[in-house]
Amino acid sequence: MGNSRTVFVYGAGISGQGVSQVLADRGDRVILYNDEKKELAPVFLDAFTKQGGRYVCGVDPEPYLRESDLFIISPGIPFTTETVKKARDLQMEIIGEAEEASRLYKGTWVGITGTNGKTTTTTLVGRMLETLPHPTTVAGNIGFALSKELEHMGPDSYVAAELSSFQLEGMTTFHPQIACIINITPDHFERHGNMENYIDAKAQIFARQTADDVLVLNYDNENTRRLADRAKSRVFFFSTEEPLKEGAWIEDGWFVFKVDGTLHKVCKVSDLQIFGAHNEQNVLAAILCCHFAGVTVENMAKVLKAFEGVEHRLEYVTTIKGVPYYNDSKATNTDSAIKALEAFKDGHVILLAGGHDKMTGLDDFMQACAKKTDALILLGEARKRFQEAAVKNGVRNIIMIDGSFEDAVRKAYAIAVPPEVVLLSPACSSYDMFANFPERGRVFKKIVRTLEKEAGEGKQ
Repeated sequence: MGNSRTVFVYGAGISGQGVSQVLADRGDRVILYNDEKKELAPVFLDAFTKQGGRYVCGVDPEPYLRESDLFIISPGIPFTTETVKKARDLQMEIIGEAEEASRLYKGTWVGITGTNGKTTTTTLVGRMLETLPHPTTVAGNIGFALSKELEHMGPDSYVAAELSSFQLEGMTTFHPQIACIINITPDHFERHGNMENYIDAKAQIFARQTADDVLVLNYDNENTRRLADRAKSRVFFFSTEEPLKEGAWIEDGWFVFKVDGTLHKVCKVSDLQIFGAHNEQNVLAAILCCHFAGVTVENMAKVLKAFEGVEHRLEYVTTIKGVPYYNDSKATNTDSAIKALEAFKDGHVILLAGGHDKMTGLDDFMQACAKKTDALILLGEARKRFQEAAVKNGVRNIIMIDGSFEDAVRKAYAIAVPPEVVLLSPACSSYDMFANFPERGRVFKKIVRTLEKEAGEGKQ
């Protein structure tokens, strides 16, 4: 490729800056473009311009598009903007940042997607891959540009990559040796428009696999199970509900898997430190992926027994006056929040929900609330629509908070008594009050710790 190409990178966020830096390091001429005016950190900008990079924002992109050979779009930007339209009119090749990463990286991919459970499964797979005698990394939808994460990984390395529908939408040649879809439930309609488009975006993860590759799918989730018919690769299912002829399932309290006629027992479900049926699915998915990556059963068991879970995903915070507090800020959609509620077998949940509304259906979620909650505390932009759906589905004890996030947590604290648990599982994204779900989770934990101190000072 040498110095011959000029690359137009669209979107100056984390992904856009990351891929621009990687391409400039390789000797490409890079134009980093942002629709709105945006100040970039001088440290990045100085280094980038020294390498001949140009940063352009808030002007007509067309002249810059005309001099470019390739158009790379950041995952956060939809394909429906004017800038993309102009690139299409010029018949440019348009790819996502993750697609460019896949062209640059020559190692082995374990690509993981799904509506829920991606981060837990990818983290587990990453820990298991670390037991191999190869360099390994975890990358993807976890905070840095994929291309940046993989820049220095050689052909003998392995990556566990968490891939969102936004990243997969921009794939054109991506071909992972091992791909996994944990589940598909309604999400991101504000971007994809409908369920069919959303499923098609997820299916990009295996679209270019061949008979030599492996696809791991969830047998219990109909949207995912049906995708097997589209695959050219070898498909292996996992199920928490029934034994399978081949694949991974739970038998007599053990995680087991069967491939090519041989049954392997990994460890007991009771050996896990994480709980909930959704985590059992994540474990089965990770076991299958890692078997095909060459991880031994002994090493899988070791990793599973030591794994304490992922921050902001049903994370235990503390117990105050006999009431446990759980941070599930990562539950940014209704399906995720349902799984969190179902993890509490005895119910008695005081649930904090609401935030920025994704406009998906609410009936299933509210039916779970009717079964599992002693009180439903609603906050944020979504609270009115959530309240209407809660009333319609027979949820009792609905408390509306028009004030701050802290007011909502303090209300939960004021009413909670054993055997109740307080759970933050918002079923919404956080953009109405916070920068992102990790910030929301950290603020929740901070407020809970403050309440713990107040309780300690007052009562002990």
